[in-house]
Amino acid sequence: MLDFLRETESATLYLVGDIVDGWRLRRWWYWPQSHNDVLQKLLRKARKGAKVVYIPGNHDAFARRYEGFNFGEITVMREAVHQTADGRRLLILHGDEFDTVVRYARWIAHLGDRAYHMALRLNLVVNWARRAFDLPYWSLSAYAKQRVKQAVKYIGAFETAVVQAARARDADGVICGHIHHAEMRMIDGILYCNDGDWMETCSALVEHHDGRLELLHWAALVAERDKADVAAARAQGAATAEG
Repeated sequence: MLDFLRETESATLYLVGDIVDGWRLRRWWYWPQSHNDVLQKLLRKARKGAKVVYIPGNHDAFARRYEGFNFGEITVMREAVHQTADGRRLLILHGDEFDTVVRYARWIAHLGDRAYHMALRLNLVVNWARRAFDLPYWSLSAYAKQRVKQAVKYIGAFETAVVQAARARDADGVICGHIHHAEMRMIDGILYCNDGDWMETCSALVEHHDGRLELLHWAALVAERDKADVAAARAQGAATAEG
């Protein structure tokens, strides 16, 4: 995420929830320097004139009590409406209000959270081995979501509910997070966008100057960039040797 923030510039930056994992921090404190680096970069972007909007999610719901407040030029909002360069109105929210598990069975949500973080720890081992064989990043938890029938059914129901909310607000589309499943597609005439996350998909949704939206999978882009750098260095070395 820090690499993405360093490499990109934008007039407006939306943080679509679960930026800070309050559920985990309540169990034990973990805040390395890299977390400070991300926050400092966000504050620096805001000071330089970018409009930074923070929409808390269920994991950082403690920040919702500060809705409407401004901290270091970062504005806290429950939801927002963004108008693209080509005139489309997009509803932006986290999306947990459409998750009945989080709303009505919190203990199940916390149990799922523990299983989810176990999968993320396995991801570390799996991707350590993949890097040894020069293979790109791969998410075990994201793979499971696409293969487990109940998970696929849940994702579909969530997407339908979010799209209905966008239609009720006369929006042309919706941007959300929450389910950690990066996606961009039309659903019943409404553009559905989920920007994913920075643990499974390492993804972000960006708008180009003409209003075109694109879902960037940053880990894959970085891997391609690194390969290109290595190839260029080898070619330069070969040219130097020949010279």
